[in-house]
Amino acid sequence: MQSAPTPPSAPSRRALLTGLGLAAAAPLALGVTARPAPLSQPGQPGQPVQVGRTVLLRGASLVLTMDPSLGSGPLGAVENADVLMQNGAIAAVGPALQAPRGAWVVDASGKLAMPGFVDTHTHLWQAVIRGGCTDRDLFGWFQGCTDPQRGRLTPAALHSFVRLAALDAVQSGVTTLVDWVDIFAYDLIESYVRALAGTGVRFAYAMFPPKPDAVLVTKVKKELVDPVPLGSFQVATHAARAVQDLNRAHWEAAQDMGVMLNSHVLERPEQRADDPIGVLTDIGALGPRLLINHAIHLTDAEIAAVAEHDVRAAHCPLSNMRLASGIMRLSEFRRRGVKVGLGLDGGTNDSSDFHALMKTAIGLQRARATDAGVYPQVHDVLRMATLGGAEALGIADRVGSLTPGKRADLVVIDPAALNFAPRFDWVGQIVFNGRPENVDAVFVDGRALKLGGRLVDVDTDRVVREAEAAATRLRATA
Repeated sequence: MQSAPTPPSAPSRRALLTGLGLAAAAPLALGVTARPAPLSQPGQPGQPVQVGRTVLLRGASLVLTMDPSLGSGPLGAVENADVLMQNGAIAAVGPALQAPRGAWVVDASGKLAMPGFVDTHTHLWQAVIRGGCTDRDLFGWFQGCTDPQRGRLTPAALHSFVRLAALDAVQSGVTTLVDWVDIFAYDLIESYVRALAGTGVRFAYAMFPPKPDAVLVTKVKKELVDPVPLGSFQVATHAARAVQDLNRAHWEAAQDMGVMLNSHVLERPEQRADDPIGVLTDIGALGPRLLINHAIHLTDAEIAAVAEHDVRAAHCPLSNMRLASGIMRLSEFRRRGVKVGLGLDGGTNDSSDFHALMKTAIGLQRARATDAGVYPQVHDVLRMATLGGAEALGIADRVGSLTPGKRADLVVIDPAALNFAPRFDWVGQIVFNGRPENVDAVFVDGRALKLGGRLVDVDTDRVVREAEAAATRLRATA
């Protein structure tokens, strides 16, 4: 769900951001049998991280690798298995793996392990308006929620909201996210990226430049995003005939930098007049470096064109339902072979519950078709939430499955809870019973961000207090 464009603020030219790195990450002693001292990353004094750590996840009752060559069925299921992580990558998956000398061994008995969730579309700053404009559609949401708040943001307030939302995503099992951002002033962008980097999540910053400004776009990428080891960059746009020249400039910038173009497309039927697919076709953007968000009201011919050119799509079912935007024709996308991932979509998702997102992705299609056998089924939506999202972003060679050699982004789920037990079909229960509180551990690049059900080295009470205080100050300026 995009925000309506507003005039840009003048970029700040103050000193460039320094020390962009990962927040402290010394693990809590929760279910851990060995705990080496945290290391410091070169060039980032005072920022302890788990560089080069060897981690053995021991004795998971079920591992879903998302790699059929590593296990049974389409999800690559392996029972009673270990996962070995070395130098931030998956080294091995299998039963009774030998623990290398000095390895940190984490007991996962009775639990489930799988790749982390990939959120292909969000707007983290919109945490400031969670629960807002509940009786509005997309355009009412712009008028009543996003536009008034965005114009009052300060760097400090923005940092608080982005940190809150990003940590909420992490504690819910999200290990990669794509943030479509229409924040324009350099000091605000700087604060935004710093907040993202501090959480340790893998992210893509999709920047929407409100005017052709290749200098600012390049500056943000090279000086703010590129120095973050887990950060990447995209150029964001909103395809429409009225701003076709701007869309073309965005596409040219994305090509020059070798990154994806990320566009909202036909979220509402009224946007048919914008002819976004026609615009993207005319500027030559259709292809695997184009990610379209929502894509609800496409015609058969437009879906065929998207498929023919290997365009990628982000499906945001909870947001689409909340804003009465419609239901994506997911089965048709699947039949044509379009790569589709799931997106939380920021404020109109209200929380970062990926289990609810998966369940809604299934439920809306069944309600639309009045058919319980329609795509996606449980294994389909689990794949969409992980490897499918990575494929949509063009990073499936690095994340999305527990294939040895890929980066060690994974979650551990504890089914021993009132909402999850007793065991009947754990794979189905991940989708239909799971909640963020069942996520026991989260690893990104082999680094523990959550252990024993708690975020590592994060004072959540303080994060909430600071976001509340920032929101109160913003409301006072209204």
